[in-house]
Amino acid sequence: MKALCTIREAGARAGQTVTIGCWLYHKRSSGKIQFLQLRDGTGFMQAVIVKNEVPGEVWEAAGRLTQESSFYVCGEIREDTRSAAGYEMTVRDIELIQIAEPYPITPKEHGVDFLMDHRHLWIRSPRQHAVLTVRAGIIRAIRQFLDDRGFTLIDPPILTPSSCEGTTSLFQTRYFDEDAYLSQSGQLYMEAAAMAFGRVYSFGPTFRAEKSKTRRHLIEFWMVEPEMAFVKHEESLQIQEQLVSHVVRSVLAGCRKELETLGRDLSRLEKVEAPFPRISYDEAIRFLQDNGHDIIWGEDFGAPHETAIAEKYEKPVFITGYPAAIKAFYMKPDPQRPEVVLCADLIAPEGYGEIIGGSQRMDDPGLLEARFREHKLPREAYQWYLDLRKYGTVPHSGFGLGLERTVAWICGLEHVRETIPFPRLLYRLYP
Repeated sequence: MKALCTIREAGARAGQTVTIGCWLYHKRSSGKIQFLQLRDGTGFMQAVIVKNEVPGEVWEAAGRLTQESSFYVCGEIREDTRSAAGYEMTVRDIELIQIAEPYPITPKEHGVDFLMDHRHLWIRSPRQHAVLTVRAGIIRAIRQFLDDRGFTLIDPPILTPSSCEGTTSLFQTRYFDEDAYLSQSGQLYMEAAAMAFGRVYSFGPTFRAEKSKTRRHLIEFWMVEPEMAFVKHEESLQIQEQLVSHVVRSVLAGCRKELETLGRDLSRLEKVEAPFPRISYDEAIRFLQDNGHDIIWGEDFGAPHETAIAEKYEKPVFITGYPAAIKAFYMKPDPQRPEVVLCADLIAPEGYGEIIGGSQRMDDPGLLEARFREHKLPREAYQWYLDLRKYGTVPHSGFGLGLERTVAWICGLEHVRETIPFPRLLYRLYP
């Protein structure tokens, strides 16, 4: 056996004999020819073994292979335009590692619960492999965008003594003799970091104890949360739309094959370029009322409202200037209209809902203290946050992008459960 090659590398090795360590995804036979569908983690490829061109023991070894059996295969790579990969292998030798037991996930249709129970195996399939490859591409593009623009990655704690947006959706635990919570956002800590580093971001898991079973919600999900000192609301919106445009361009360039595997309409993604359209909360309410939705000023939008608004546009759309009463305590009031705040939600096209929420943060210490009282927040738990306004307060803004909803939108998925390797749902903590 020669030095190992990967399936991803094999396309550049046409005419050469290579060895690949792989698993059998599928097999079919037509008498004296066996067609082996290989996977190795970097991709999928067909290998063809002809009975009268290999020793008997190699033919017999191929015949013994079951789905997900592991082995080394040696053969010549040749171009083949009929193949999805554009090339395939003519097998010369096989070295078995393990003959797998009967595999529970077969090419036939399976129910969602069955597939979720076997998620540890389901992620081996081409579709799930494509989704998680796109997820990795999105993460890479986000970090590249922020790193290239002078943002510093800062890691906030997962265990926190207080909440960011109220305790009703927090997982509570004991931290020795104190109450603690699993983080629902790293934002407050990122604000502190921004006062030290200027422009920062966190990228990690967050937790919401929401008893929701919609296709848009997970209990544990990942967020990227940039915070920027000396940046006001308008500049923050421009950074958000530039980030999303960069991510979509990067995925189209680097993960086109995976998007095609998923059957994604690439023409929709190709339209996603900054600037994005904007409408105010007031305009959104009037639009919804004019189109038969039962909603009044001061109420928050649900999934049907966001979908109706998004259907007007081919790009993501910003909804700006929400009422202060339905937004978080830390958002800065509009100086011209204090009943609304300098904030925006970015709504994805095609019914995928909010993918970014952001605002200019409150920088007035007196007004922030008033908000503590108004929201009945314990001052002692937030004293450190108030300190940020006492020692060199500046205008600053930030936003949070939900990774899984962004993956669902870019991949064109029906449900966010496929967007993360091991989803945590209302009634699912296994595997």
